[in-house]
This record gives sequence, C-alpha cells and structure tokens, in this order.
Amino acid sequence: MSDARKVPGHLAIIMDGNGRWASRLGRPRWMGHVRGAHTVKEVVSHCVRAGVQHLTLYAFSSDNWKRPREEVGFLFDLFASHLDRQVDALVRNRIRLSIFGRRDRLPAELVQAFAMAEARTAGGTRMHLRVAVDYSSRAAIEQAFAQRFTERTAAHEFGAGGPHGGEILPPVDLLLRTGGERRLSDFLLWESAYAELAFLDVNFPDLTSEHLDQVFADFASRDRRFGGIKEMQKV
Repeated sequence: MSDARKVPGHLAIIMDGNGRWASRLGRPRWMGHVRGAHTVKEVVSHCVRAGVQHLTLYAFSSDNWKRPREEVGFLFDLFASHLDRQVDALVRNRIRLSIFGRRDRLPAELVQAFAMAEARTAGGTRMHLRVAVDYSSRAAIEQAFAQRFTERTAAHEFGAGGPHGGEILPPVDLLLRTGGERRLSDFLLWESAYAELAFLDVNFPDLTSEHLDQVFADFASRDRRFGGIKEMQKV
C-alpha cells in the first residue's frame, strides 16, 4: 500500500501475563501487577515517541471480578496510586487520558481519581490514551442494541461510529496480546473488525520497546486492503 504507516494510528493491547510472570519467578501475583504497571509507563512513553495517535489498554475486564477479592482490591489500589504518580507526566507530555467501561461497580475513590485525571489531561493532543476498566465488549454491544430497540430505532442504524454509548473509539489498526494466548477475550470486538492481530509469547511485564518495534515493523509490511483489490487502489 502506498500510504502504509510505520506505526499503527490506533494500537490496542491486551496486557496479559502479569500473574504468570510472577509465578515463574516464584513471587506472589501482586508483584507481577506492580511490574506490569511499570511496563505500562514504558509502553506509553515509547508509543508517544513512535507517533502512535491512539493507545488503548485492557486493564480490567468484567470477567476479572471472578478473581480473588484480595487481588481485585490490590489492582484497584494500584490503579489509583499509579495514576496519582503519572498524571503530571501525562499533562506534561500532552497525553489525554480516558477511562471506559462500567464505573458503577468500582470504589467511589477510584471513580473520583479517574474523573480528576481525565479532567486534568483533557487538553492533551499528542496521544489519546484509553484504559478499559470493568469492560466487556459484548455487554457494550448488547446494551447498544437494547437502547436502539427502546428508542424504536432500526437495529442496523449504528451511524458512523459503532454500537457504543458515549465516546466512539476509532477503528483499531493493530491489536497486540502478550502472554502467549491467541484470543481477543471480549476486547474491542466492534472496533477491531479490520484490525491486524499480533500475539507475543512474552508476558506483559517483559514487554520491551524492542518487542514493540518488531511488531510495528511487521504491521508496516502488511498489505491492508479492507476487502478491496490491490490493483484497484490508488497508488
């Protein structure tokens, strides 16, 4: 393709393998989540430098409520503390932060921290960082269908964006999953309709900028026709 980007405009990452990283080293699972938080910082920095416009991270799925209560509570505390330490850097680097997913089941203090961080970073124009917390793509689609029927609107009339309430995420160009699994796990199913997929046998805490550059290089080499024929596309 003649206008191939060296990096995806919208990169989505399923950050898998924190617990396995810790277990492999004989450490408690919470240490994997702490190390994963440091990796998030490195990933965000590298994506900004590389020119990624939209970065979406899968931090906590709706299915993750099935985990032990102590681990869930630790994750929420980690979200709040990591956000408190990083919000100044986000503002300084002109990175806008948005949190999406359900908020009604989250601790009130965490919801307040999310709102404050979103407000402080609202003016960021260099990259839009989105973090999915208590998120289920299927639930979002089902809710959209229900809302459309309630409003007596034809189910197929989604408009230009997609079947999500609130903000419409841009189409995903590249979806990356770490941890060795090969599935989407209910993440951005609508937005990833034409996404390129990459799976790494690397647990998320071990993800490096070199891994990202390799994935970006592979992405740039792919011929994305979106259902068309290469010979008929503009050169």
